[in-house]
Amino acid sequence: MASAASITHQAPLQSADLIEYLTARAWKIPPGVEETAFRYLVGRLDFAGLLGLVEAAREAAPWMRPASLYQLWLDEVPADATLRHAAYFNLGVELANVGDTVAAGAAYNAALSLKSDFLIAAINLGLMSEGQGKHDEALEIWRRSIQPDDMRTTLLNQRGRLLERLNRFEEAERELYRSLLTVPKQSDAISHWVHLRLKMCAWPVYLPIPGLTKDDMVASSGGLTLMSLFDENAVVNRWVEQWISRFGAPERLAPAQGYAHEKVRIGYLSSDYNLHPVSMLMVELIEKHDRAKFEVYGYDMGLDDNSYLRHRILGAFDQWFRVVEMSDDQVAALMRQHELDILVDLNGLTDGSRPGIVRRKPAPVQITYLGFVGSQPIPELDYAIVDDFVVPKDLAGDFHPKPLYMPICYQVNDSKALVDPSPTRESVGLPADKFVYTCFSNTYKITEEVFDAWMRILGGVDNSVLWLLARTPWARQNMQERARARGIDPGRLLFAGPASPAQYLARLPLADVFLDTYPYNSGTTASDALRMGLPIVTLSGKTFASRMAGSLLRTVGLPQGVTTSVDDYVKLAVKLGNKPKEYKAFRDALAGGEAWRRTLGDTDRFVQELEERLLAIRVTPGKAG
Repeated sequence: MASAASITHQAPLQSADLIEYLTARAWKIPPGVEETAFRYLVGRLDFAGLLGLVEAAREAAPWMRPASLYQLWLDEVPADATLRHAAYFNLGVELANVGDTVAAGAAYNAALSLKSDFLIAAINLGLMSEGQGKHDEALEIWRRSIQPDDMRTTLLNQRGRLLERLNRFEEAERELYRSLLTVPKQSDAISHWVHLRLKMCAWPVYLPIPGLTKDDMVASSGGLTLMSLFDENAVVNRWVEQWISRFGAPERLAPAQGYAHEKVRIGYLSSDYNLHPVSMLMVELIEKHDRAKFEVYGYDMGLDDNSYLRHRILGAFDQWFRVVEMSDDQVAALMRQHELDILVDLNGLTDGSRPGIVRRKPAPVQITYLGFVGSQPIPELDYAIVDDFVVPKDLAGDFHPKPLYMPICYQVNDSKALVDPSPTRESVGLPADKFVYTCFSNTYKITEEVFDAWMRILGGVDNSVLWLLARTPWARQNMQERARARGIDPGRLLFAGPASPAQYLARLPLADVFLDTYPYNSGTTASDALRMGLPIVTLSGKTFASRMAGSLLRTVGLPQGVTTSVDDYVKLAVKLGNKPKEYKAFRDALAGGEAWRRTLGDTDRFVQELEERLLAIRVTPGKAG
């Protein structure tokens, strides 16, 4: 979230006499006559002198509230004093910092009444309303403040950010588009705008914007967007290198020679210790780490959703720390204090990530896992946990950091996930007599090319429907319109309603074939399908993201579900829908989920194999790292 900031000034200090007066009295204001003299002297300062006094007081007299000095100056100077509006603004910042939101709001409004185009005050006033949960009030403050000047884009971007957070995607996309039409080259605005269009299935994703080429937009798109659209590590590498260059290279904290602990201290950093796919996969691994060899620390920098999964995964750590309010420096220093041998970052560069922590190198060995399945050329990362299908050795040259190969499959799973009793097709709105294709992946993974392939599949299998998970009305509408344009009745697209994780797993066997996305495959969702005995047709490319489901299919013994071209993907899916005997053999290979349970679901084996590799890469004194 954006943060408020005070106005500063570099003018020569003009309050030296007053500071000398206060210093002589140990920064104490005597009552009576001298208090009156003090007020008089403050009232004689110009704004630059006031700033000098406030900054001097912060160092020498922290008990003297800056807000009191700003208010005193405002009380004493004439109503037409220069920069009076700025003093009200700084007063608002100081009051907001100590939690007096009512008085802070009054100060911001006073600043705006003196200078209606003082838009930084409108930004802070809106942010404060947003922080109080008054979202419509914040949006209205920013709406009425938008004017055709340099601050217009900032206000549009604030509205777009909050509207996206409120899942009002269409309005958010429109505001960001207006912002880019005003000032085209805004990397953050481009990134959010493009990803919103992906989530809404608004194709083509890259619309023309005067002053921007498509290459400009690609260069500013986020990592998840690029993995959804491009089957090339080089595209993601360029974005990562450009993105991390903003932050510089902080001082590395961990000793290169490592530590001599009896047990390996391993820390897991994540913003997803809640009802999130990363925790759904990781929880049993945390529970089953061998405590005779490992001490396991958790660092939580995300949402507290009070879910059963959050309580389970946090309860599995030997120690866990809530670090969401701490700075990157503070979190890294805490990890250094804990003397971690290995740090595993479960975010990578996804939402909620804080790469500044990893860049401070708080552990001698640092690993990326699960959250971001793209290449990450970040110098402070040492390894990525992979397998030789998702990162084949002949494609590893442009994949970063160094692959840490698991012997079978990269993906850990929770064998204990709860599953509700199986519903009927009728109870979830599915026809009993149709061949049901499904994809429950996030809509940002559904590209124009993949959706058109799905329409070809439906066109080739008359008695079929496609069952999708589209949480927003815009994604549903756009997919229905696209189906109609491709000659497919939109009524053949069926949309699943909300469900708990246990209900969602129970619904999966009702479908006949899971159609994977490309170039960003399903990961957790693909494993869920195989767990429930639902076979997958996937398309494997050249990147980790495009090969995840193929790795899972290889592991469970269904490699015939892997294709390597769009035409072969369509051909296989159509054949399965039209040839019952071949379909039965395809599905029977999963044995109703038994193939998953003895392979991907064997968490004990995975933990043992991972721990062997962690012990091998641990840096200890006297051992080369």
